[in-house]
Amino acid sequence: MQPTRISLGDVQRVRDQCLCLASQRAARALARRFDAVFRPLGLTSGQFSMLMALSGQWQPSLAQLAAFLAMDQATVTAAIRRLDRAGLVTLSGDPRDGRIRRPALTEPGHALLAKALPLWQAEHDRLPPSPGLSAALAALTAPGETAFPPE
Repeated sequence: MQPTRISLGDVQRVRDQCLCLASQRAARALARRFDAVFRPLGLTSGQFSMLMALSGQWQPSLAQLAAFLAMDQATVTAAIRRLDRAGLVTLSGDPRDGRIRRPALTEPGHALLAKALPLWQAEHDRLPPSPGLSAALAALTAPGETAFPPE
């Protein structure tokens, strides 16, 4: 018969060794830290990440943006709609398939990102170096997914 409760030792082992738990806790702590940095701009760390993903030449669909950010598509859609209402992005239909929506940065979105980037850099420079971060991200990215948006 299988036990109906786990042991305190198992609880402590998961607490101390679980990569998933540790990465979730670290991600939340970093998000809170960067949320505070971006607060004067009326921006969250999640919004900063979305705006950065849209700042280059890449023009993803909402589904592609969600996959890149490792987020649920409904969550990304809701977040993009808030950014659209704020005038930071526009949503347009794909010329080949009107069902597909593609977000793009507006000039105010680019301007806000230009103000946010030095704040990000200053806070990022305060963090301890993590030289293996890119390799770890690549190793954890599922086959067929991209760890970074195309150039």
